[in-house]
Amino acid sequence: MSLAAEALQKWSASAEGWIEAQRRGDRNRVFLLNAPMLLEAGDVDGKRVLDVGCGEGRFCRMLAQRGAVVTGLDPTPELLDEARRQDPSGAYRQGIAESLPFEAGAFDLVISYITLVDIPDFRAAIAEMVRVLRPGGQLLIANINPFASTTPRAWYRNEQGEKLHVSVVDYYEERANLLEAGALSLLNWHRPMEQYMEALLGAGLILRRYLEPRPTPEAVEQNPDMLDEYRVPLFHVMRWERP
Repeated sequence: MSLAAEALQKWSASAEGWIEAQRRGDRNRVFLLNAPMLLEAGDVDGKRVLDVGCGEGRFCRMLAQRGAVVTGLDPTPELLDEARRQDPSGAYRQGIAESLPFEAGAFDLVISYITLVDIPDFRAAIAEMVRVLRPGGQLLIANINPFASTTPRAWYRNEQGEKLHVSVVDYYEERANLLEAGALSLLNWHRPMEQYMEALLGAGLILRRYLEPRPTPEAVEQNPDMLDEYRVPLFHVMRWERP
């Protein structure tokens, strides 16, 4: 079995656990990434938006509430079933990022919300995301900072479970790591930042915004362990423009 096929199989097997985790609330998304992602998306009222790797459709619903005409795409049928259950009027398609089933220039905004780490051929996926963007359109990416993706768990902890530091192992080696957490068993790809940047710049995109989000005081008050997010930025948000 290829790694790509194994990754899809693992997502199907982990779909129920993922849906339950999102139902409880993913603190990194809720308290760290949602606000900058929505801010950088800007005024989406009436815009054609594609969410690549939409999962159970959480961010699609957030954008639709702001007036966007959203299409969600994901390769996992079980996640799409949940997306349609929660949003019966939404548009959800099954497919892979490396071969998007849409015409060139079909969208004003393409979203990749922590999905590049899940995509086996990220270079083909980036090329496809650019292809379906209209000229002047935006590609909005949230991703794990590569120094934090070299191991399945970013933080190295002591025997008491306290976070000591972020461990970095074989940074330059592109590879898939097995992430196991509760009901989840997934493949996440590590690549050095250089490879992501080369693919994005090589696609002719212009970088308009680069952020390393940190929690607000309110987020830390609700989740005191998020204070560790001030020590090191585990995520970044980038907004690119197709000329």
